[in-house]
Amino acid sequence: MQYLIRAYDNAGQPIVDATTPEMQDVYFNLLRPAKDETVSLHAIGFELVAVVMSGQCDITVGETRFEGVGMRGDIWSGMADSVYAGTGKTLEVTALGDGVEVAVAGGACNDEFAPFRVRPDEVQSVVVGSSETKSRREICHILGQNAADRAGRLLVSELYAEDGCWSGYPPHKHDEERDGETDHAEIYHYRYDPETGFGAQFHYFDEGEADAYMTRHGDTYLLPAGYHPTVTSPGHKGYVLTILVGRNQRGLVQHFDPTHAHLQAYIPGLGGMRDMFK
Repeated sequence: MQYLIRAYDNAGQPIVDATTPEMQDVYFNLLRPAKDETVSLHAIGFELVAVVMSGQCDITVGETRFEGVGMRGDIWSGMADSVYAGTGKTLEVTALGDGVEVAVAGGACNDEFAPFRVRPDEVQSVVVGSSETKSRREICHILGQNAADRAGRLLVSELYAEDGCWSGYPPHKHDEERDGETDHAEIYHYRYDPETGFGAQFHYFDEGEADAYMTRHGDTYLLPAGYHPTVTSPGHKGYVLTILVGRNQRGLVQHFDPTHAHLQAYIPGLGGMRDMFK
């Protein structure tokens, strides 16, 4: 299958949805309405969360309206302001000014959940790694433990990596439902500062050769299975919008590659990271 989707103007059409091979349980879209324009979508069979990447907008879910959503000029300027749209309802975004961009993340869900807003002060963050180990990143959970019992099996977060930082590290996977691991599909959507920045995405399985891809600003990577460490090149800050969908349960448990077991003691903060995903 095609794991890497290069950046392109999706014109409000899903980048990933139920028609994507091996990722039918994940939804991803980018909306960029012009000032005073209203765009809408209806993703049947998915629960959705609208993450305002930049600008300010009104977001309407069915009969519920959330006004003035979005409190940052860009993704590098603070925590996200978001709306969980529940399931089965039309989502409308009306831009209140120029430069509005909204990421819509979703997971397969047939249960009914009510919409709610996730303000920046409700985002839960955890710092993993360190500058000394070239692994420091902050993971900001938009839809995590704060949505317990209010959402299905969808987890959404923003990851901010120092330049030259490794994340998804030590290498781990989450593609089996067993003791010490859960089965979750995942999507990475990358941004860099400056936008000329780049990184690398590694992807491998217990058997076979490893693949490596150069990732650029606006690219998206699909992770139905396998180990998936990633790195940002020096001189560039890295950002990853992460969408996780549990195939059997909501809480995530990563399985670290036993070949690199010694790294679990080397990288600080892994316990806190795992706790935040449960």
